[in-house]
Amino acid sequence: MSTAVPELGTGIGYREPIHEIATDPGLVEWVEVISEHYMGATGKRESIDSLLERIPGIPVVPHGIEMSIGSVGDDSRWDAYLEELAAVVEGFDAPWFSDHLCFTRTSTAELGTLLPLPRTRESARHVARRARRAVERVGRPFLLENIAYHFSWGDELTEAQFVTEIVEASGCHLLLDLTNLTYNARNHGFDALDFIREIPYERVVQVHLAGGVEEEGTYFDTHSMPVPEPVWELLGALLEFHPVPAVMLERDQRLDRTEEIATDLRRATELRRTTDPRRTTDPRRTTDPRHATAPRRKG
Repeated sequence: MSTAVPELGTGIGYREPIHEIATDPGLVEWVEVISEHYMGATGKRESIDSLLERIPGIPVVPHGIEMSIGSVGDDSRWDAYLEELAAVVEGFDAPWFSDHLCFTRTSTAELGTLLPLPRTRESARHVARRARRAVERVGRPFLLENIAYHFSWGDELTEAQFVTEIVEASGCHLLLDLTNLTYNARNHGFDALDFIREIPYERVVQVHLAGGVEEEGTYFDTHSMPVPEPVWELLGALLEFHPVPAVMLERDQRLDRTEEIATDLRRATELRRTTDPRRTTDPRRTTDPRHATAPRRKG
């Protein structure tokens, strides 16, 4: 079982219309693909080989949308899913794999969306057990991603406490979606930087960046626009705490805006290159958010 986590640098979600950007070594060092696109049907191994031929030498990380790690009563289906996922991860020789901290189905129905879990200790223990099982079966480090959500269940734990209990009980890593975090904080009235301080941020292996739209005061994560300034500020603060191994741009719409996309990729690389991690200072001891929001620059 591989447990090493390499530094990948700046990446992008691979989409065919932006193939030239995804294979430009001046912009992109690795790509993320949707795990399920390579699962479940005859010829999927050929699809993996075909992509690897088109992007030679570029690391590929599978990112899932249908694991539904929080579901209950689906153990046999879930084990079958892990079997297929393990083949995808092995096929790409991926350094890690990831999916969302959510549920997408019940024992009787597909829900078709990423839904937040009840934030209880019982739910945290359930997710931790399944995360450990995923790592055992797939044999690579596993990252859980925070989702954007528009409601919660009247929860026992805060989101930061819930994430922390899962990570500490499972040993898994985190994919921190800073856009989701920024706008969850706005939509639900908490401080995004406090959230980072309260979770085991040293377990963050990958970051997602994206831009969306706001309608009637609510943000929607459409992956269609440039990364907004508050998200860049939060990335700078996080990089001061912890040198994140991989930062990735999500872009699924308006893919013809290639200069917009390239500009975001260059900015992510520059921020990673110039922000000096404050390795000797524990940001959990900082009570004033203003002490951590301005990235310090190297050299």
